[in-house]
Amino acid sequence: MNYVYGGVSPTALPVSNSSANSPLALQDVFFFLRVRWPWIVATITTFLALSIAHLTTARPTFVADTQLLVTLPANSSETQRASAEDAFLEVQLQIAGSSDVLAATASALDLASDPDFADQTPSSKEIAKEWLMGLLLGRAEPGNEAGEIQPGARTEEQKRMDRIITRLRSIVTLRRSGRSTILQISAAASSPEKAAKIANTVAQEYIRKNIQMNARAAQQYSEWLEKFLVEQQRELREAANALTSFKANPRDQFKLAELRSAADARRALFESTLTRFTEAKQRISYPVSDATVVSAATPPLSKDRPRGSLILGFSIAVGTGAGLMLAMIRHVGDRRIIRARQLIQAAGLKTVTLLGRRSVSSPPAADASNGAATLRTLDGMGELAAIVAGMRRRQRTVIGIVAVNPGSGATTIARELAILTALSGSQTLLIDAAAPKSSLSAAIAPQAAIGLVDVLDDIDLIETAVISLAPTLQFLPLGKVGRVTPAIRMSSGRTQWSFDALKKKYDAILVDLPAFSASPDANAIAPELDGVLVVTAYGRTSVDDAVRAIDSMRNVDGEILGAVVNNAPARMLQ
Repeated sequence: MNYVYGGVSPTALPVSNSSANSPLALQDVFFFLRVRWPWIVATITTFLALSIAHLTTARPTFVADTQLLVTLPANSSETQRASAEDAFLEVQLQIAGSSDVLAATASALDLASDPDFADQTPSSKEIAKEWLMGLLLGRAEPGNEAGEIQPGARTEEQKRMDRIITRLRSIVTLRRSGRSTILQISAAASSPEKAAKIANTVAQEYIRKNIQMNARAAQQYSEWLEKFLVEQQRELREAANALTSFKANPRDQFKLAELRSAADARRALFESTLTRFTEAKQRISYPVSDATVVSAATPPLSKDRPRGSLILGFSIAVGTGAGLMLAMIRHVGDRRIIRARQLIQAAGLKTVTLLGRRSVSSPPAADASNGAATLRTLDGMGELAAIVAGMRRRQRTVIGIVAVNPGSGATTIARELAILTALSGSQTLLIDAAAPKSSLSAAIAPQAAIGLVDVLDDIDLIETAVISLAPTLQFLPLGKVGRVTPAIRMSSGRTQWSFDALKKKYDAILVDLPAFSASPDANAIAPELDGVLVVTAYGRTSVDDAVRAIDSMRNVDGEILGAVVNNAPARMLQ
């Protein structure tokens, strides 16, 4: 194999029935972030890319403001003024946003020829609203039968003006500034100059509309006062005539005083009405608006929308939330082995070791000078070798190494364990039983004439078949495999092979077995071994496959000594 394996301390974690129901620990959160951070970063990057694309392609919007000071009616008391102020200002806001003011604004600015307004096609909402209004109006008018065109039907020009007014209403904002009597008219447009023109024109048309309304109200008031003045003049004449007639022949001084008082009251009322009538005539001739421009709109120096910092911040927040959600969904649904605790909880193991991929290494090679092999071990296998040494002290000499799926690195682990065990001074035998394909024999003894297959037929050939790699390390290659694999023949009891005889000569016997998913050999030979070490691949082997393999070997009385999670990334070993 081409990878160097380095591992963390394979701490024997006790199995707890309450571990699955325990609350989420801080280390679980850190583990989740350490494993799933690419999902979160990818989602945030996607949202940021969409936001940047929007900011790059979106047309800028500029907002200009015009401020108006509204003068409240002076003919009311302070109590009435305080209670009616909100209602009066609300009425002025409604007038400023009325269709008449917006239509006059559109005509004054010739918005019908402006591409931002003329080229705007009605939205689905506007079409539905227009259809409903037409349907309601059609039902309200008598004699409006199907297919009959009403005299008051709206022309295309009127519909286009309605769309312009709708567009204006969507870009013009009217609001009161706090609790003051200042109204603010804001207009949004694609250019600073257009935004300022629209805001100022709306203010001017509102003032013009207000002046017209005041003039019309003064005209109506004047007409009423004129009628009232004529009536007062007639009553005053009658009171004066009655007083004159009584003065010619006064008989009752009290009656005289009463008539004089009535005549004076009529005269005072007449003069007051005449004064109001004169003022009303003046308001008709010189109407005054209730609003005055305090601050005219000027072209804004910077765009108002889109707001880059706000959109980017919002995209980061939404991307983070979406990334966490996707990462959690992936984390919960991911059945691949990415943590030792998964095997400990699912398979009931006591020891699970993480081994990480670091660098490239060469297999042991023969030294031509002395006929033995120069041992070159890989870093990071010391902890696993210590576990194997502890198993030997418990009379577990024959240990099988089997991978759940092919390509998990079981052969490399078997070779390195054999080297480390031999370096500790123990007489070690490494047996290649990974039929039908064996990378171990091809790497160590490609020219071997006989091997395990031949020894099973004739036990006396073992001395010839075993290759000495070092004073404390010997290797038994696979040999040429026939129909039946060596592991199945070894478990059949029909051969002269005996692990008990080998235990007398060797301190440790390591057997490299084929992957569980590729061959039934592991199940066949597991009862003959003192224990089995299961090898899984980080991020490739699923928990379900590993548990299936472990349970299958346990069902045939095979003892599972532990598991190895191979090829773990460096960040998982810290």
